[in-house]
Amino acid sequence: MNPSDPPPAPRRTALADRAGYDEAFLGPVVPLPMPARSSVATVVLPYEHFTVVFRPDRRLAASTAVCIDGRELLEDVPRDDVWEYDPRLPAEQQAGEAVYVNNSLDRGHLVRRLDPVWGPAAVAARANTDTFHFTNAAPQADVFNQGKQLWQGLENHLLGHAADFDRKLVVLTGPVLHDSDPPYRGIQVPLRFWKVAAFLQDGALAASAYVLDQSPDLSRDSERALAGATPGAPPPLGPFRTYQVPVSDVAELTELEFGPLPDVDVMPPSRGPEERWRRLESYEDVVLHG
Repeated sequence: MNPSDPPPAPRRTALADRAGYDEAFLGPVVPLPMPARSSVATVVLPYEHFTVVFRPDRRLAASTAVCIDGRELLEDVPRDDVWEYDPRLPAEQQAGEAVYVNNSLDRGHLVRRLDPVWGPAAVAARANTDTFHFTNAAPQADVFNQGKQLWQGLENHLLGHAADFDRKLVVLTGPVLHDSDPPYRGIQVPLRFWKVAAFLQDGALAASAYVLDQSPDLSRDSERALAGATPGAPPPLGPFRTYQVPVSDVAELTELEFGPLPDVDVMPPSRGPEERWRRLESYEDVVLHG
């Protein structure tokens, strides 16, 4: 390089210009999910079209929120696949590469890569890159099965039912951060993940909620399964099981505030506790009308 040439631009900016998630994207306000307890310290990190509510004590996100405009999604933006730390936080507060190297854990996107990739090409490319920050990842089993396939495609399925407002959708996602989550390489690995979608249905705000379970074995006590793990190895994670659940159950599991969404849940009230969680075997099992 000629000494007079300017230095190459950094691949990423300091993210200071990111506006993040728009709570009024749908019209009715859908607030960013925040901890119900003021004692839980979080940092709000805006990106392009999405925001991460981060918990430094767990080195993982408590919640994420993304605006999806189905009319403007760009599917030809190439994958970045280079994960970086968010420069707005100390690297030691983030679950970085050391958590994922030489093991069977995937860096599971919380905000799915393609969800914020819409709008003008430059904006979409920036959103694509923004999803590859460790603040937007959590450890997931690397197995691929029907449950994981359902989970990864839920947004596409829900967009097809969000036509009343120009195919706009808000998706809130995060891990269930529980005190009993198994420790591994300086973090605790979440065994469940949640997703709440908000959209307009017949002109009114509606919501549906889902839980992905990667507990080691639902047929026996999970603590026994975890206790039998090889020392130094990642916790044994089971196959992905996807459920549709009441929004109120997600609020209870996560101790997060979801504003009006529990009251506009499209899932009909259950007749008993055993019917509250609906195991999904295909998209046809999803309930989107009360």
